[in-house]
Amino acid sequence: MDFQLTGKTVLIAASSQGLGKAIAEELLKEGANVMISGRDEEKLQRVKKELSIYAGQILYTKTDLTKKTDLSHLVSETVAAFGTIDVLVNNAGGPPAGSFDEITEDEWQKAFELNLLSYIRLIKESLPYLRKQGGKIINIASSSIKEPIPGLILSNTFRTGIIGLSKTLAVELASDGILINTVAPGRIATDRVKHLDEVNAKAIGTTREAVEEQVKQSIPLKRYGTPEEFAKVVVFLASQANSYMTGSAFLVDGGMVKSI
Repeated sequence: MDFQLTGKTVLIAASSQGLGKAIAEELLKEGANVMISGRDEEKLQRVKKELSIYAGQILYTKTDLTKKTDLSHLVSETVAAFGTIDVLVNNAGGPPAGSFDEITEDEWQKAFELNLLSYIRLIKESLPYLRKQGGKIINIASSSIKEPIPGLILSNTFRTGIIGLSKTLAVELASDGILINTVAPGRIATDRVKHLDEVNAKAIGTTREAVEEQVKQSIPLKRYGTPEEFAKVVVFLASQANSYMTGSAFLVDGGMVKSI
């Protein structure tokens, strides 16, 4: 299938590793021009070099997603390099694990700024360009949008906020030809998931490998997904193959979440 992404400009937040990097790679394979971003310039340089083998052009901008000025700079750099923005992929690293009693007010504020406010700001900054020709917004969330995850109250709170934002904007932006959807990973084999498994293992006095095996047994497909599998769903939603889906949330979780 031709996704008609050749020459399209895609801005991806938090894309120096993990899911963001995998999304960048799959989009570059389809010929899209991609702006990646992150706080670590050395990582960004390595990813740019690694992914420069594909048809699309890749550039990077060092960005702290919690700083409004950095987000404005990221958008302006993308437009300066590629002329416009056709697709915005909102992404951010997960907030710390912890229960309500354990999480400090400062951690609540930081999680809000990183995991919800950065999405709002990037959408607002990108809208003038998306409105010119219609475009796509894809928000990366978590399976916690459907089923809260024990010990992840920050993620449970702000990821569901993304759903409310997306559903509302789907209506408000439809007349501009902008489609907005949310993609929610379950257990995908990333450093973030490995860290969460380590946290859980420490809490119950066992090994990370034992926790991982136990989790796998709760997944109908009996394995963790790969970043590439997740990224392919994002590519479809970003492409011209998606012309009539907006305001929806898609789980990529191997059937782990049991809710309807």
